[in-house]
Amino acid sequence: MIHTDLCIIGAGPVGLFAVFEAGLLKMRCHLIDALPQVGGQLSEIYPQKPIYDIPGYPEVNAQDLVDNLMEQAKPFSPTFTLGERVDHLDKQEDGSFIVTTSDKTKVHAQVVIIAGGLGCFEPRKPAIENLELYEGNGVTYMVKDPEKFRDKNVVLAGGGDSALDWTIFLSKVAKKVTLVHRNETFRGAPDSAAKVFDLANNGKIDLILSANLKQLSGNGKLDSVTFMDKSKVEHVIETDYLIPLFGLSPKLGPIADWGLSIDKNAIEVDTRDYSTGVERIYAIGDINTYPGKLKLILCGFHEAAIMMHSAFKYVYPDQKLSFKYTTVNGVNSF
Repeated sequence: MIHTDLCIIGAGPVGLFAVFEAGLLKMRCHLIDALPQVGGQLSEIYPQKPIYDIPGYPEVNAQDLVDNLMEQAKPFSPTFTLGERVDHLDKQEDGSFIVTTSDKTKVHAQVVIIAGGLGCFEPRKPAIENLELYEGNGVTYMVKDPEKFRDKNVVLAGGGDSALDWTIFLSKVAKKVTLVHRNETFRGAPDSAAKVFDLANNGKIDLILSANLKQLSGNGKLDSVTFMDKSKVEHVIETDYLIPLFGLSPKLGPIADWGLSIDKNAIEVDTRDYSTGVERIYAIGDINTYPGKLKLILCGFHEAAIMMHSAFKYVYPDQKLSFKYTTVNGVNSF
């Protein structure tokens, strides 16, 4: 059991800034994110994209913003559970919560803050019969620990940045890497695509283009993948793992069943403190909605600052909040 003051669901830019605002009020945070790294959409979808509407930055690279937010939160020693989805929320007799993830990690917190951006990012899955039989038994949708694939046969499928990047990385780890893509060209970064073609030309990986995944086989555990080429001919590849990387789709996931007021896949909040209809649960960032809502990172930063002053009363019920400017007090670590 992980014990903390605040459990923040979502480690995107708004969730990371919330750590800083909580730290100023001496509240500790544990963050959970379904993605294998912090940064949310910024790191997963467009890490090299410039952002122009962050105050004080005429232009800032998305990943640089994430790195700076992590540096800003560092004095307050946040802890993280990454690559796991929140599945259950159980309220305790004293009003606190126990949050349980898909991997059975349990977090006890006085307050839960939903900062999940557009929701939990779930993998887009290939249309293959009996796919679910092999999930966790050879089929995985993200690379949490590259060492898991050392000296193994690995098939990756996809044509975006994730598929290209992991093909390049795993070519140095796995026994054999095969990349299957349905088109002749990739939609990922040209430099990464060039590296993948070089690896294929040098015999470091197998590259199969204009082909689609067709079937999985195995006895309780994956042992082969069948794909169909553009001539409608089927081919079988023996493998230990299949990693389909077809992108992510945002969904509320289990959060939708927590008794919150939902409007068009967003959580309705009270703009006085961004609280939800459930006591001790707040929602900030793109995942919430209210009249006049703007889905901007800077608006999420504002919401994080306001809601932390409301959450304080649950963490320190016997203390009166005395707010002081950082220009006066500075930033003190725990």
